[in-house]
Amino acid sequence: MSATYQLATPAVQLAAAEGASEHRPLIITLFSVFVVITLVITVWAGRRTKDATDFYAGGRQFSGFQNGLAVSGDYMSAASFLGIAGAIALYGYDGFLYSIGFLVAWLVALLLVAEPLRNSGRYTMGDVLAYRMRQRPVRTAAGISTIIVSIFYLLAQMVGAGALVALLLGITGEAGKNLIVVLVGVVMILYVTIGGMKGTTWVQMIKACLLIVGTLIITVLVLHKYGYNVSELLGAAAETSGKGASFLEPGLQYGADATSKINFLSLGIALVLGTAGLPHILIRFYTVPTAKAARKSVLWAIGIIGVFYLMTIALGFGAAALLSPKTITDSNAAGNTAAPLLAQEIGGGADSTGGAVLLAMISAVAFATILAVVAGLTLASSSSFAHDLYANVIRKGKASEKEEVKAARVSAVLIGCVAIALGIFAGNLNVAGLVALAFAVAASANLPTILYSLFWKRFTTRGALWSIYAGLVSSVGLVFFSPVVSGAESSMFPGVDFSWFPLENPGLISIPVGFLAGFLGALWSKDEAAQGEKYAELEVRSMTGTGAH
Repeated sequence: MSATYQLATPAVQLAAAEGASEHRPLIITLFSVFVVITLVITVWAGRRTKDATDFYAGGRQFSGFQNGLAVSGDYMSAASFLGIAGAIALYGYDGFLYSIGFLVAWLVALLLVAEPLRNSGRYTMGDVLAYRMRQRPVRTAAGISTIIVSIFYLLAQMVGAGALVALLLGITGEAGKNLIVVLVGVVMILYVTIGGMKGTTWVQMIKACLLIVGTLIITVLVLHKYGYNVSELLGAAAETSGKGASFLEPGLQYGADATSKINFLSLGIALVLGTAGLPHILIRFYTVPTAKAARKSVLWAIGIIGVFYLMTIALGFGAAALLSPKTITDSNAAGNTAAPLLAQEIGGGADSTGGAVLLAMISAVAFATILAVVAGLTLASSSSFAHDLYANVIRKGKASEKEEVKAARVSAVLIGCVAIALGIFAGNLNVAGLVALAFAVAASANLPTILYSLFWKRFTTRGALWSIYAGLVSSVGLVFFSPVVSGAESSMFPGVDFSWFPLENPGLISIPVGFLAGFLGALWSKDEAAQGEKYAELEVRSMTGTGAH
């Protein structure tokens, strides 16, 4: 089994906490400022949320640049900042492959999804499917899929939050880390229930700016230490890692045997195809006034995200060069605290004021990352529950906007509680690996249905249902019976063994299953209502924007 899912040592005394105890008041103060500021912004935005359009889509008032910045903030999650840095620091070249996969995925979103989705839907993915399918069954399926994908993604953010705040506060036990997960969940729920999409979008924009600035500062400091010579940095990383030249070559993590190579292929497919099916990314396209702005927002997002992922080279290899593998794994065996530890070291060490300030700054940025992403995920899932399941399935389209928004707020609380409970059990897993699982589920259940619905005239309601449910069952089922959940010391439940599926990421199997099920379901369907005139209307609308909201 790959070490992506390494088990964190129970009750560890995190490295930064020991040396920085005298600076902890400064760290906590700087850290707390951001949380207070974002809560104030959330309350401010909440007072300007008047109706369902404001709550779900921010009133469609954001420009292409603003939405691109928010999309970047939504996308560059704890996996990007904490998980990838840790994966590179521990596994070198193979860890950097996450960055490549996350970035390339945006081309799929730009070329196939962004504009047609913006034109075809109103608030959720279910709107696109219901335009030419039977409302109740497809909205039910879309709502269930959205909630499951969002919860998978939420797990990664909860795990990152637990590791990060424990590092800051010097928390040494599982109970303390679990309390952190609960507190993060409470703040997440407040963001969504009070601020809606407007508050969430502003938090995401601020977070994106902070993340780029914070990462840039660390990148410049790391490069300066090595004379702005990337080769020297990589050489130092290879030497300190104890792996030598193999640290900079493929295969350290995924090349040990045939299973690990196949697992890498499965991971790559999931990363590249998953973005275009992520619910919290899809709903961002509804916050802009036009399809042109949707395209611009994706282009801005690609640029911003691309710059960030280039800088993960300095984060990951800088941590490998300046910190020993033992220092990183003693703090968190999955490597999730490598970036904050690097900030502390490059600032002068655990006993220095500079180290404390940089640790606080990077930790605040990372926590901002987590809060912004969990808010977006909770909003996506609660919106789908309220708009698809409650308003259009349970109430059969008879719910008022006020009732719908109230249902969204209540569901945000419930979904937040589920995420908190599962986040406690997943606390020992690498956040990049957890996000990769969410990508696999999204690419298996959501992407086939979206593409078929937008571009295949013969697609039917049965095809949509088969595609979503087959993708969900296959991806979630294979994860459940994989070494991620049981059967190894690094599993979520290491004490039991019911794993029979050897791969850690199910994408290689579940994504083709989703596409094939949708294809066969459509061919074996007698549902003609989804064809002909209705598809022609959707095609014109998706390509031209005529009649779009």
